[in-house]
Amino acid sequence: MTTQHTTASTASTVGTSTVTELTGDDTALAYDALRELRPHLASVDEFVELVRVQRREGYRLAASFGADGRVAAVAGFRRITNLHAGPHLHVDDLSTLPSARRQGHAAALLRWVDEEARRLGCAGVHLDSGTQRHGAHRLYLGAGYVIPAFHFSKAL
Repeated sequence: MTTQHTTASTASTVGTSTVTELTGDDTALAYDALRELRPHLASVDEFVELVRVQRREGYRLAASFGADGRVAAVAGFRRITNLHAGPHLHVDDLSTLPSARRQGHAAALLRWVDEEARRLGCAGVHLDSGTQRHGAHRLYLGAGYVIPAFHFSKAL
């Protein structure tokens, strides 16, 4: 998919990147970048449908655009409240196209998410990251994140 972004009504410049929230018809623009993290997503239609379902639960997408107008990186996040962290934004997905890595797109998205969390009155931002994603961990630690816990899961 090589669709380009043509509207920038909700765009903001973060550093040298343009970050825009994708809110509906433009959701498909994020497929290529997000599929780098979630390769099990077999088609753009499946991706758009899953995002539509998640949006009912508060999921949102923000994208950083490259000079070519394509989504270079994307962050999927939601505002949640729980006992241990209070109200916060949780980043479910953060992914960059291989050709756009180390160009500041993911860092711009993290700064954008920070600002959105502040705007929403959140106490912080949380995310989980696969143990093998060492490059991402360097980015998160450099952006001020700490590793306060392990995340456990169990398949049923």
